Amino acid sequence: MLMYIVRRILEAIPTLIGVTVISFVLIHIVPGNPARILLGNHYTLQRAAELNKQFGLNKPLFDQYVIWLGNLVRGKMGYSYVYNAPVTKMILQALPHTLAIVVVAVLAAHLFAVLLGALQAYYQDSVFDRVATVINYFLYSMPQFWLGVLLVIFFAINLHWFPSGGIVNSNVANQGFLDYANHLVLPIATLFLVSLAAWARYMRSSTRETLLQDYVRTARMKGAKEFRVVFVHALRNSVLPLITLFGMTLPAMLAGALFVEEVFNYPGMGLLYWDAINQRDYPIIMGVIVFLGVITVLGNLLADILYGIVDPRIQY
Repeated sequence: MLMYIVRRILEAIPTLIGVTVISFVLIHIVPGNPARILLGNHYTLQRAAELNKQFGLNKPLFDQYVIWLGNLVRGKMGYSYVYNAPVTKMILQALPHTLAIVVVAVLAAHLFAVLLGALQAYYQDSVFDRVATVINYFLYSMPQFWLGVLLVIFFAINLHWFPSGGIVNSNVANQGFLDYANHLVLPIATLFLVSLAAWARYMRSSTRETLLQDYVRTARMKGAKEFRVVFVHALRNSVLPLITLFGMTLPAMLAGALFVEEVFNYPGMGLLYWDAINQRDYPIIMGVIVFLGVITVLGNLLADILYGIVDPRIQY
């Protein structure tokens, strides 16, 4: 197991380097530069040249990448052009806020998707199955940012149940956990509903195929209770595809948080990344890309390990 993990990590290093090369080139060839944005109305060619020299942007692109990669190997992601703060520090400050909504949404969506998909497969072609399928397709086809806007309009503006954005209520003197949790409800609900719709469809299809297997029919012939047949014998094998999806969708959930955090003005990594793009803050952009790349590798590795735990036939 240990050698398998080490080998997978070593195999991922060239992929990560390739991702950084492509990203580094793309963000530098996009029209616009940090100097023009930072200087604004005070922009002159002389001041822009001074800023470019200060940031090292006057050097050839290859030299810039080599310097950036060398700093990354030493654990340094550079300093933000806009905030003049270490990129690592800014990411670590924003990361807990993003994880607070992503982790809860992922775990809740997986749990409910397993139950909903299994029930839909067991009661297939029933009214419950058809209604749930329509709702799943509706949510699955809806963009995350649009669903977030609808939730804000309905629950924040019309009903006034939850705040429309932010992370705490600035009008409240003592912002406690309840105030913080109240601001998390709508962002989590947005990520949860879209993810639930997708994963429940996979779970329903997988459970339907599993219920047709010979060992399920054998268990029924032996007199096993229907609950045990569905939620013990069939469910364990049906959940395997969902474990594979877990490793693939975790990075996607983090990326999807970009739109959700922008809609709710939520100070996580998504909002940090969005602001960095608009301000051409190259160090923050590259820092977030590297972080998402590492999370992608670790997510796939975690999925492989969980797959082996659930299915004893898997050998590393």
